[in-house]
Amino acid sequence: MPDGLGVLDRRRRIRPFGRAGTPIRLGGGGQLVAEHRGRLLAVSVVVLVLFAVLVGRLGQVQLVEGADTAAVSAAGTNTRTLPVPAVRGRILDRHGVPLIANTTSLTVTMDRRVFTAQPTRARESLTALAALLHRDPSEVIGRAHLCGEDGAPKPPICWNGSPQVPVPVALDVDPTIALTLLERPDLHPGLGVRTEVARTFPSPDGVNAAQLLGYLGRVTGDEVSGSDGRLGVDDLIGRAGLEEQYDRQLRGTAGAQVVAVDPRGLVLREVRRTDAVPGRDLRTSLDAALQAVAERVLADGIADARSRAEVADSAAAVVLDAGNGQVLASASVPTYDPGVWTGGITAADYARLTDPAAGHPLLSRVTGVTFPPASTIKALSVPAAVRVGDSLTDLHPCPASYQIGDRAFHNFESTAHAPLTYADALRVSCDTVFYDVAYRSWVTQGGLSQRSDDGDPFVMTDRAFGLGSRTGIDLPDEATGSVPGRERKLAAWTAQKDELCKRATTGYPEVAATDPERAAYLQQLAVENCADGYLYRAGDAANLAIGQGELAATPLQMAVVYAAIANGGKIVTPRVGLGLVDPVTRVEEAIAPGPTRSSGLDPAVAEYVAEGLRSVVTGGTAAGVFAGMPEDWPVAGKTGTAEVFGRGDTAWFVSWAPATAPKYVVAVTVSQGGTGAETAAPIARRIHEALRTMTP
Repeated sequence: MPDGLGVLDRRRRIRPFGRAGTPIRLGGGGQLVAEHRGRLLAVSVVVLVLFAVLVGRLGQVQLVEGADTAAVSAAGTNTRTLPVPAVRGRILDRHGVPLIANTTSLTVTMDRRVFTAQPTRARESLTALAALLHRDPSEVIGRAHLCGEDGAPKPPICWNGSPQVPVPVALDVDPTIALTLLERPDLHPGLGVRTEVARTFPSPDGVNAAQLLGYLGRVTGDEVSGSDGRLGVDDLIGRAGLEEQYDRQLRGTAGAQVVAVDPRGLVLREVRRTDAVPGRDLRTSLDAALQAVAERVLADGIADARSRAEVADSAAAVVLDAGNGQVLASASVPTYDPGVWTGGITAADYARLTDPAAGHPLLSRVTGVTFPPASTIKALSVPAAVRVGDSLTDLHPCPASYQIGDRAFHNFESTAHAPLTYADALRVSCDTVFYDVAYRSWVTQGGLSQRSDDGDPFVMTDRAFGLGSRTGIDLPDEATGSVPGRERKLAAWTAQKDELCKRATTGYPEVAATDPERAAYLQQLAVENCADGYLYRAGDAANLAIGQGELAATPLQMAVVYAAIANGGKIVTPRVGLGLVDPVTRVEEAIAPGPTRSSGLDPAVAEYVAEGLRSVVTGGTAAGVFAGMPEDWPVAGKTGTAEVFGRGDTAWFVSWAPATAPKYVVAVTVSQGGTGAETAAPIARRIHEALRTMTP
């Protein structure tokens, strides 16, 4: 049964990094270039007469670049080419408000030649520096080591960049301390100070958005070799979120600095330089003010749930433009300060971020973690029931429980109702109505003998709306979720059969040590599934119809589903990037929106479902939460409460507004948060109140 925990095992490898060096501009080559300028001009005239542009270029190479190199060689020196980093583009909200910008900071560096030639003095310098900065000496000294060499600490402390450039050992240094180092270089051999461009997070209105924005990490050797020269060994690249998705556009094009060095490797002068081309700014669909509201009310909702003794260990909220799929807000909890990556993450911060007790804050609960969607899936189970052959006007029994074989499937809190239409079943969230139609469909499909998902109304409807597949949002590492059917169950059983049969005998002693009840449950499942776990049973079909069992979706996927229902069946691809802005000309190049497609939903059925979802808010399970909501902002939506073995219930509320003229979709999920009506719906209401007064 998916509960979000299994997805946590999919976490991506985090690559730590340090800050790349910025070469110092050196003088000394201007006179040499001037001496050859006249000769270049004279030869160029002749060349233009004889062979035009082709030979002109040859003359330039021979007389300018060749002369520079010859002069360097004559002086008994060699050259080195150092990269000139490009200024990275900013990330902006839809109104141009910076969410990620650039700033300058002072970095203290260690010359690797001094570190290797005079190790004792170099370590003394680094120890003194650590004392000035009140930092751990072992970490400061460790940063001067190349990763992999003897005595080097593990990443992210060691230097994974080029040994040709000064190694950053202390970042974001106070100017007063930096001045002290510069005034007495004799006391601090090997240490230098340079100014660097660093990422900064303005946090307008208190915005965090850490998982959505992403962070930077140092490039690996494989990435350099496979980049066709676009990446250098000292480059930083996006490692998550928008920083990764739009890395090439944000990064710009690095320049190059050719310097003359003597036989000892010391820089003598700059020979020539190619300036870098700055990266373009990314304008996103996010609204900073709305993002701040979503983050704030999500945190408040978690605090409220915990005050009611709920665990509420993680949560997500996402807001989509119903018409075009643009993401206006995306909040995920737990989160972290994105500034910890700036300039190179410390060992302590890295340990905190990767500590399981922290709840894996690097993961986006909006796009990267799946949950059973519970009763929110009933908005798709109604169209599936129509495909079974049921009429939307018929009444269906809603008993307290529904018997399938030797198992009773209960309504939430075992509540019974008078016979209901499907719209009424949405309003009061009657499970047994949907158990019945799912069971009848399963029998019609052939019961246990059926091996194909083709023609299964519930499986095919869920997949037609994109469940079990990535939405295609312009963000990396999106989870696919799952729609359990016959074919998927057979494939999973085939892969797990040997382990299941082994566990049927041995059990789960490693789980029993801390959770005997769960271990017993897992062993019972192994016993049941060892021989015939590939069979798609009636209970599987019943669970699918109410969003339980192996069905799993991200909050973003459910937002896309509800946008499609609101649109009469049109599925939009969510997007965060709107345009790329040239930092010099300010000309914006639009980013193409994602494709749209039809779900095949009958418009009449879509309208019927929309009316049922509206009744949830006006007289159903969410009526109390939305009492007093302004009449000019009617909301349609569905509560959901997913039961997860060994954990608290997952709370859901997925909705759109205005109900009759959909503009925005809001999806809220709180893991172990209790019921959807108690926890998720109040959070959604506060977001809708902000949307009502928001300036587009």
